[in-house]
Amino acid sequence: MSRKLRFFKDQISKAGVLSSSRPPMQQIMDLEELESQLAEHETELLEMNANSDKLRQTYNELLEFKLVLQKAGGFLVSAHSRASTEETELDENIYAKEDYGENSSLIEKEMQTQAPSTAGLRFISGIICKSKALRFERMLFRATRGNMLFNQASADVKVMDTASAEMVEKTVFVVFFSGEQARSKILKICEAFGANCYPLPEDITKQRQITREVMSRLSELDTTFDAGLRHRNQALSSIAFHLRQWTLMVRREKTVYDTLNMLNFDVTKKCLVGEGWCPFSAKPQIQEALQHATLDSNSQVGTIFHVMDAFESPPTYFRTNRFTNAYQEIVDAYGVARYQEANPAVYSVITFPFLFAVMFGDWGHGICLLLGALVLIAREKKLGSQKLGSFMEMAFGGRYVILLMAIFSIYCGLIYNEFFSVPFHIFGPSAYACRHPTCSDAHTVGLVKVREPYPFGLDPSWRGSRSELPFLNSLKMKMSILFGVAQMNLGIMLSYFNAKFFASSLDIRYQFVPQMIFLNSLFGYLVLLIVIKWCTGSQADLYHVMIYMFLSPTDDLGENQLFWGQRPFQILLLLLAIVAVPWMLFPKPFILRKLHTERFQGRSYGMLGTSEGDLDIEPDSARQKHEEFNFSEVFVHQMIHSIEFVLGAVSNTASYLRLWALSLAHSELSTVFYEKLLLLAWGYDNIIIRIVGFTVFAFATAFILLMMESLSAFLHALRLHWVEFQNKFYQGDGYKFIPFSFALLTEEDD
Repeated sequence: MSRKLRFFKDQISKAGVLSSSRPPMQQIMDLEELESQLAEHETELLEMNANSDKLRQTYNELLEFKLVLQKAGGFLVSAHSRASTEETELDENIYAKEDYGENSSLIEKEMQTQAPSTAGLRFISGIICKSKALRFERMLFRATRGNMLFNQASADVKVMDTASAEMVEKTVFVVFFSGEQARSKILKICEAFGANCYPLPEDITKQRQITREVMSRLSELDTTFDAGLRHRNQALSSIAFHLRQWTLMVRREKTVYDTLNMLNFDVTKKCLVGEGWCPFSAKPQIQEALQHATLDSNSQVGTIFHVMDAFESPPTYFRTNRFTNAYQEIVDAYGVARYQEANPAVYSVITFPFLFAVMFGDWGHGICLLLGALVLIAREKKLGSQKLGSFMEMAFGGRYVILLMAIFSIYCGLIYNEFFSVPFHIFGPSAYACRHPTCSDAHTVGLVKVREPYPFGLDPSWRGSRSELPFLNSLKMKMSILFGVAQMNLGIMLSYFNAKFFASSLDIRYQFVPQMIFLNSLFGYLVLLIVIKWCTGSQADLYHVMIYMFLSPTDDLGENQLFWGQRPFQILLLLLAIVAVPWMLFPKPFILRKLHTERFQGRSYGMLGTSEGDLDIEPDSARQKHEEFNFSEVFVHQMIHSIEFVLGAVSNTASYLRLWALSLAHSELSTVFYEKLLLLAWGYDNIIIRIVGFTVFAFATAFILLMMESLSAFLHALRLHWVEFQNKFYQGDGYKFIPFSFALLTEEDD
């Protein structure tokens, strides 16, 4: 049936008949009825194709015959006139030589007895492809040793080649020759070159009569061919209307049989036994479906559903919806979670769009993204049923990701107080004013605080001031470190829950604890210093504090001291960080070797102290696992993991500074577009310049800031989650649970 459906699809495509675009019905008929109906359609279509091919072949032959009659008739007229002229000249020569008949030589007598005559002159007319005409003429010349006359003329109409179904140019030819042997050679050469020969009467009256008959026959064939083509297109249209439904039905039936082929017979070969994975929550539904299937099929044997113990790792299945599916796909692109491993997608729903917004903070740009996301969500049903381009498909699949990224961008834009890089006094007047009451430009003279701090976000007076860039650099850089250390701590905490769930106390004591100590002894302490400096307004140099914490931990801090007891506290944190490194490196490999030795020896003693009938024989896989313990390999792996964490703690913290860099770049680029395009064009008292400036500003904002900058921030947020966050706890070496489902069938599946 699949072959028949492919045949129908190919015929419909060649005929240019449009297929039905309506959604397929669930089921229209039984499979046996569908098979008989497809066979009837195939037989009818094959018969119509055969009749059409015969008509086409007859039509082509008549068309070629008509061309031969039209073109080759002129060759015969010219040949007859030339022959009559030659006969007259030969008669005159014969009368002139009668006087010396007896005195002539033997050669002359032979020439007199063999006077030329047109009585033995023959010809063959036909048609050949234009590309073969030159080689055809050469072959005729060589085969007849030049004893032939070849005339040709190009046909004015292209003729369809029945073999390739292509329109090709043809050449009409007439070959004049003498003798039966030459005729036999010429016919064989015509057959070898694919030339079609047609009889051509010498009488002009007969030629005209045959031409009229051929034209009449061609006209009848045109009418018959058009009627047959209409009938065939109607049949194909009827098939095309149901083709999608039939294809889906056959495809579903094939997938059912493919699945049944995976089952095995039981010992009695009367029942089928199958093994597969299913979610725990779906077990009651599966049992109910099997019971319904038993009743519907009137089976005398009931279906047995039994939970088995498997040695291989189960697949991973997360129940998602339209909102969470995109975040799960982002995580799965890095790697599918191991079975029952903590899923980073749960936390990425908030952290991913928030880190994006930190780099893309502008509530004007955020509103543009929000409008785009709302349009995609509002047209969700319509767009979901259409085939979109690669970019639109990606945007539509991540519409809810774009929605949260837009909302968080508006929030961060309000904190940065940027609307297309323009600050607004949304939450009241600024807390700063000119240093002198008579000044006119606060940005050049300086600012002085005159009232309470701005209630929410960045004070608009910072924009354009001399202290804007140092202030924003300090704020966003320290904020990036805070976010980075917080997210890395979250990743280490998730590694604790993984170890606790899998009952791995070694990972808790010798991996989670030293990692928390090392990270927070250094960078957690840096976060504490940042918060204290913000709260107290201290002028301490945090770079100096962190550098000399390693170089000179016992030196007096002086003006860089932020709280009492800071120096001994720093020495304690430094010692803890140093101790945490060997804590991660050495204990775990040696403890694993000890446990392996005790387990192996205990098993040996147990085997010696039991009788032969009481032997507890382990599976080969478990015994092999015990015997294949390689201490050097485990130690090297632990060393690599420890070094990677220690170096990664520094590099990952520095990697979060991309939040500061991209946020600053986005803000400055937006400022350049606003001041150098929009304001500069608006300064001219010319409507054309203003329109051009606004248009360029709009296109630059749309394509550079909203598309390229948003894509850049998206990729950087993706890197922060994949590398800096997920490598703390996420293995990602599992595989997806893909259940049998008709919804997963695609158009390309066969």
